[in-house]
Amino acid sequence: MTAIIPQVLVSLVALGMALAFISADRESPTSRALAASLAWIGIAIFVNSSWLELSPHWTSAGARIGGWLAITESLAIITVLEWLLRVRRTIPAGVLDTRGGDGMLRLGQASGLLYSVFAIAAPELRASEFQFAASRPGALHHFGFWLFAAPILFSGLTGLISTLLLMRRQPDRPERIRIVGFAVAMPFFMIAFVLSEQAAAISTLIGEMMLLIGAVHYHVLQGQRGQFMSRFLSFQVAELVRQRGMKHAMEQNFLEITVVVSDLRGFTAYAQANPSSRVIDVLRDYYDEVGKVVGEYGGTIKDYAGDGILMLVGAPLPIRDHAVVGLRIAHRVRDAVTVVTERWSSDSHALGIGIGVASGFVTVGVIGSQSRLEYTAVGAAVNLASRLCEQALHGEILVDARTMELAGDIALESRPPVAVKGFAEPVSLYALPAAI
Repeated sequence: MTAIIPQVLVSLVALGMALAFISADRESPTSRALAASLAWIGIAIFVNSSWLELSPHWTSAGARIGGWLAITESLAIITVLEWLLRVRRTIPAGVLDTRGGDGMLRLGQASGLLYSVFAIAAPELRASEFQFAASRPGALHHFGFWLFAAPILFSGLTGLISTLLLMRRQPDRPERIRIVGFAVAMPFFMIAFVLSEQAAAISTLIGEMMLLIGAVHYHVLQGQRGQFMSRFLSFQVAELVRQRGMKHAMEQNFLEITVVVSDLRGFTAYAQANPSSRVIDVLRDYYDEVGKVVGEYGGTIKDYAGDGILMLVGAPLPIRDHAVVGLRIAHRVRDAVTVVTERWSSDSHALGIGIGVASGFVTVGVIGSQSRLEYTAVGAAVNLASRLCEQALHGEILVDARTMELAGDIALESRPPVAVKGFAEPVSLYALPAAI
């Protein structure tokens, strides 16, 4: 029994790693797949080494049962490649076609399954010509060796090729470390199939350590990202960092977006006439309703300033037809906040909502100090949306000419041009009707 202690220890390490990943991050598809692959590696090592200790593999009965136990090795191959497939899906591909790499991994999984089919169909051949082949001279010259080695080699090859294709996407540093850890671990797992029991345990342990190093580095750097993202107000900014990395999030960009600004009418007088606790409740209700609408459409709340809210549509995450989405957000915000104002208004102090919408090119990026960073947008469209909001009466949504051009089929009511502070010429003006 003492002969299998190294294998048992290696299997326990794998099972412990699996438990650690699934308990720490069970919501993540990649962590679940990694935990499954480590669990099946541990199970495969334990059941196969235990059976070889209990029943000599060269006997007919021992070989047959060993052939069925090869299913655990196939499941280890399949889940390892499934983990890599899920990692590929977390890294943006841009214009690259990912179908080839994904399809290759599916073929690798099928090849891993084929290994156990061969093991069940020809168990004695596997026992005599494949298992422990590294300790037998001339093993490479036998058909039986290649019958079982070929599916494993093909599965490993598909994993390595898919890894190389993945690197073409230029993943950021945490992803690169995780991918390299997998690439280094794969040969150690593959060669363990043909090594002696003691050598296979060492080889598998090295592979586990390489995989663990890559995964731990990844999660530590992801934790640092989490600290970075906690400095931002917006979930969308956090999503940008997760998808494209910290470096990309810190870059300034000049792009066309739609800006929506809302502001409560009569709020100053209301705040002076009511207890501060009631005023806070009004703002909380107001912020909640606007946040729900903006989040539903994928916009970003850039700023809360008292009763004013600045919303960005198209940054930091791009949104197709940002002008159309911006108008829909404005329309929904008007409806939702009107209900809020009616609920909190009093006979002596009525509340209302005014909204301004403008589109144009702005500079967006991250500014701030070491202790606090903010995502900001600077440009004429931001100023114009704010000025239009100031001029809007209760229930009005005032829209600039560029938003009207981009919105296409959405019908807007034409208004006379108005003078706007900060703009030399009168600004063409439109209004969004009650129904769109």
